[in-house]
Amino acid sequence: MVRKIGHVLALLALVVVQLLTLVSTFLCLVLCFGLGMVFLFPPQVRLIRWVTGMARYLVRSSSGIVIEPPYLPKPPPPQRQPDGLYRSHRTLYKTPRMPAWNDRWKWMLTDPATWRDGFWLLLDPGVKMVLLPLLILLPGRGLRVYGLWCELLLAATASSRMAGQLSSLNRARNLAVDTQAAEMRRIERDLHDGTQARLVALGMTIGAAEQLMESDPKAARALMAKAREASAETLTELRRVIRGIHPPVLAERGLGDAVRALAMDSALKVSVQVELAHRPEAPVEAAAYFAVSELLSNAARHGGAESVEIDISTSGANLRITVTDDGWGGADPSKGSGLTGIERRLAAFDGVMVIHSPAGGPTTVTLELPKVLPQHWAGDVAKLPRWKMATVIALYGTAWCPLFPQGVVAGIFKLVGFDEKAWFLALHLPDAWQWPCIAFMILLGTAMYATAVAIPAHHKDHPLAPRNPLEGVGFC
Repeated sequence: MVRKIGHVLALLALVVVQLLTLVSTFLCLVLCFGLGMVFLFPPQVRLIRWVTGMARYLVRSSSGIVIEPPYLPKPPPPQRQPDGLYRSHRTLYKTPRMPAWNDRWKWMLTDPATWRDGFWLLLDPGVKMVLLPLLILLPGRGLRVYGLWCELLLAATASSRMAGQLSSLNRARNLAVDTQAAEMRRIERDLHDGTQARLVALGMTIGAAEQLMESDPKAARALMAKAREASAETLTELRRVIRGIHPPVLAERGLGDAVRALAMDSALKVSVQVELAHRPEAPVEAAAYFAVSELLSNAARHGGAESVEIDISTSGANLRITVTDDGWGGADPSKGSGLTGIERRLAAFDGVMVIHSPAGGPTTVTLELPKVLPQHWAGDVAKLPRWKMATVIALYGTAWCPLFPQGVVAGIFKLVGFDEKAWFLALHLPDAWQWPCIAFMILLGTAMYATAVAIPAHHKDHPLAPRNPLEGVGFC
């Protein structure tokens, strides 16, 4: 009770800040749109968003209602043109400062949430005064009602959620394209520097052997022996490149055995634990495999590690991989290591990477790919309520009666012309009602079976929001 009263007092104290913000907002609108002092608009919008952010925080802590920010994604930074200038509409600038400011100003002005925040700021003090008796007498109920009021105007809309998802998809697509381009450049470099050079040397050796075939057969045989050795080395090099594209063991045996093969080939002492009941999709397996391969390479080359522990497990429908080494720590993606490439790989699947690498070690890297495992066995599908489960059992237990005995079997008796009516309801009715009754029984039984199947199927389409096991941990 005391805590709820404290929340009420905090909301009432916020009224003072809201009134001051209202006054400054009115002055800002007059100066911006009356005198052209448009540079005052962005700071005022940021102030209003800070106030609404405080209101969302107080509502969440007092009533448990979580209100998502409704703002559209920020505009991307201006891109430099080939001529070295930056464009904003039809104007060119030498520096990106002015185009960025123009984009930010337009983003704040055209975002509907900006004006919804202002409307809430105008009405909220009056709403608090109306709810004041309820907030004092029944603080729990009053805070709940106030939270619903704030959710009405401050919650995210369908368009803002869609815009956020679209922005996230665009970033993931760009990262995936960059990753694919980097992979293509790596493959081309490996083929050019390795396999192609070996094949050229092989061709030159065979050509020299052909010229010496008649004049010096012994030297020609020696050159052919070198050519045979070079072909074997070229084949080994080509297989290495193929493994870099998509290892055969990964395609044939799955992620667990592919990581075990990595551990066997590594110079480090690597232990692998795999608890994976089913295989993910091939692109997910490839991203996870190359991420683990990069982490092993970093531990050996940059971390000074001697042993590494790899744990592959599941968390509901999420795939989680933890790699721990005993190196000297200090891993930082901003230093240009392969960790940035891992982030790009995971971004295509909305994956996250969490790094804990204090100076002196050990280094623990956790990779999590959400919703990449089959839902039907993942364990995060919402369980049926008891009344739904009882309904499904009752439908399965009784649907057979109208469908088969009272429907199909009675229809067969009617067609064959048996005189035995037994317990078939339709055959005891007048002739004009028998076929309609049989058809009704068949339809009723079919509908009951369909309903019994549809209830759990519809329920699976609405999974429980899984708890984020990495909540509260810093992401890289």
